[in-house]
Amino acid sequence: MKFLHISDLHLGKRVNEFSMLEDQRFILNQILSIIDAEQPQGVLIAGDVYDKSIPSAEAVQLFDEFLFRLANRKLQVFVISGNHDSAERIAFGGRLMDASGIHMSQVYAGKTQPAVLQDEYGEVRIYMLPFLKPANLRRLFPEETVESYTDAVRLAIRQMDVDTGCRNILVTHQFVTGASRSDSEEISVGGSDNVDADVFDDFDYVALGHIHGPQQISRETVRYCGTPLKYSFSEADHQKSVTIAELREKANVEIRTIPLHPLHDLRQIRSTYMEVTARDFYAGTKTDDYLHITLTDEEDIPDAIGKLRAIYPNLMKLDYDNRRTRNTAAIGAASDIDQKTPLQLFEEFYVGQNDLPLSEQQRSFLQTMIEKIWEGAE
Repeated sequence: MKFLHISDLHLGKRVNEFSMLEDQRFILNQILSIIDAEQPQGVLIAGDVYDKSIPSAEAVQLFDEFLFRLANRKLQVFVISGNHDSAERIAFGGRLMDASGIHMSQVYAGKTQPAVLQDEYGEVRIYMLPFLKPANLRRLFPEETVESYTDAVRLAIRQMDVDTGCRNILVTHQFVTGASRSDSEEISVGGSDNVDADVFDDFDYVALGHIHGPQQISRETVRYCGTPLKYSFSEADHQKSVTIAELREKANVEIRTIPLHPLHDLRQIRSTYMEVTARDFYAGTKTDDYLHITLTDEEDIPDAIGKLRAIYPNLMKLDYDNRRTRNTAAIGAASDIDQKTPLQLFEEFYVGQNDLPLSEQQRSFLQTMIEKIWEGAE
């Protein structure tokens, strides 16, 4: 049985104040073309459908059109909510849509019933687990000890009573320990949102969402498919793709990726003003790509961004790298507080006061306390 795995559509997202809706419509059409070529039996959409919990009307309409076209292809589609989504809005109408093959994750209430598909090798059971926080599980299971995200996800999986004799798929949206992050992802304080990969041992394939770069975690079948588009310049070097997971008999899973090609790429250029405005430099390139240009000129160019946009209309970001900016960076090197987690800041303070590093017990205690304070603030 073949599945196409996508996630983190972030429909309605703006990047550097540029709307991505046209690009998202283009890439969803490309995904539909891949589906037509691959003929999977199911599509797994692992959360962050929208970029905001209250999405724009245009974003909702785009997703509605995408689901309608998937349903017309008689596919089984499994959609969960991510940390950017409203779980209630993703769940709306889900029980009515089940009959059309569109399965929307319900708000987590302590038990997850699988959807069951059948092929020549037997049953495939698909479990949908939306984004969870430890506080969600503490409210539902007050008698259980839930101190971390790993505890929360482990407990949620335990409630599934997974039959390991069958082929099982989990669609979920969490940060699994060891994943490589990008700047555009929402990061919890102190690294407290880590989930250990061993909680997924009962599943033949784990379709993960949340991390924007495609990658496997611990084993090939625990996989982030990544975003279909680049959403920050930290992703400029990513090759975006969809993941195909084909389950044959038990323990026989083939994983491969199919590259995606955006309407506008997101690129970085570093050169002098004279070089980037020379026809020989930009001739033959896509000048309407989304660009971050770093000028290396020692003197600022008057109205550089206006002049450059005459050639590169989708210039998103312009900055300089020269002696002046490097000196400014050196002076401000100590002011990187905004880039550090509360745990890192406390560690630096502790080492400065005691000339000793934190013990693992102290680190664990602090992570738990930071997480509780963070959840209380929310």
